[in-house]
Amino acid sequence: MNSSPQQQDGLPVPQRYWAIFSVALAITMAVLDGAIANIALPTITHDLGTSPGAAIWIVNGYQLAVTISLLPLASLGEIFGYARVYRGGLILFAIASLACALSTSLETLTVARILQGFGAAGIMSVNSALIRFIYPRAQLGRAVGIIAMVVAVSSAVGPTVAAAILAVARWQWLFAINVPLGLVAIMVARTLPVTPRGRHRFDWISAGLNAVMFGSFISSIDGFAHGGGLPLSLGLMALAIVSGVLLVLRQLERPSPLLPVDLLRIPIFALSISTSVFAFAAQTLAGVCLPFFLQTFAGRSEVATGLLMTPWPLTIAIVAPIAGKLADRYPAGLLGGAGLLIFALGLLSLGFLHPNPASIDIIWRMALCGVGFGLFQSPNNRAMLSSSPPERSGGASGMLGTARLTGQTTGAALVALIFGIAPDHFTNISLFLGAGFALVAMGLSMTRLAAPSRI
Repeated sequence: MNSSPQQQDGLPVPQRYWAIFSVALAITMAVLDGAIANIALPTITHDLGTSPGAAIWIVNGYQLAVTISLLPLASLGEIFGYARVYRGGLILFAIASLACALSTSLETLTVARILQGFGAAGIMSVNSALIRFIYPRAQLGRAVGIIAMVVAVSSAVGPTVAAAILAVARWQWLFAINVPLGLVAIMVARTLPVTPRGRHRFDWISAGLNAVMFGSFISSIDGFAHGGGLPLSLGLMALAIVSGVLLVLRQLERPSPLLPVDLLRIPIFALSISTSVFAFAAQTLAGVCLPFFLQTFAGRSEVATGLLMTPWPLTIAIVAPIAGKLADRYPAGLLGGAGLLIFALGLLSLGFLHPNPASIDIIWRMALCGVGFGLFQSPNNRAMLSSSPPERSGGASGMLGTARLTGQTTGAALVALIFGIAPDHFTNISLFLGAGFALVAMGLSMTRLAAPSRI
């Protein structure tokens, strides 16, 4: 059912629908896995007889593997075909999920989770590039909106799915469920398009510098936030800067660089990436601090907290597909700017909540944030993909994921830093800072209205 590299604009129906189903199912697995692992962490810690500090590597190892391998795997997708990298990621994810389910110690579970992270990166690094070849260019915003909806729904139901599984089975089943789902996704993945392949070779030195840069950067800001030792944190940050400079210098003269500095010369692309980093940092600032506020200050239970947080991703799921369709007709700068303004107002309204708010006062504010973020996300992602040349879709897809992870990592570290400095007011400060980030993102988004779409 594969099409040739010299295909028409998008896949024909029904192959198009099977292909987008394969992408959506794999993304659902990856998103759910992150959510359920966080929920199950206390249970896993108790069952394996380890400390919470050591068990956190079950989460951190996964995230680190994803972050350092997104751009290298996107580059491999350009060379060997996006579908091959995607299927390889799916297979590794399913095998690693089985290894997680069979783990009997923290060490084996951590190694399995790291492998699972590399598999997830194989999925995430090229999924946006595949979408560009699955759907016609005129419907690209619609496709991006569908994926944004899938991510939002998966995020919303993740804690509920984890709780339901833990209520009737051991934590190992949280990972075992990925095996049959992965097999279905692998079988359906044969409908994915065959894409043009680049003639350049894989740059192993750049891949190594990329891993050192992102790995040391994440470790450094985590150390700053959690008091990991100032000399070590400063040393890691210095290593990140040096390796980053070396990486950029190496990319400047390459026709298809692993770190897509060529795409960053395109004003629309660079502004969209910057908008994404600030917006996801704002989202994470709120997402990390709000559960503490709801449980510590508002006196809500864990279950009530989950329910009160749900309107945010649910409204994203509703608005994102609509915004995607609008993005095929209206400028991303305008739609994104309007969405980010609404998002900033939602964060400000949450920041001004009094310590014991009524549930309805929380719900409409959460929904307002979701409406704003949903209106921003689909047009922004469409702008990133459509502004890059088709043969550089892998680099654009990898940068899309990298921008999201960079923003999320920065936001989480800032919450931890604020908590260490002002524990009594960290929720308000985090939400106000998030609103500021959203307003900066709004300014960057609106700037795209006057920016050329090409160099």
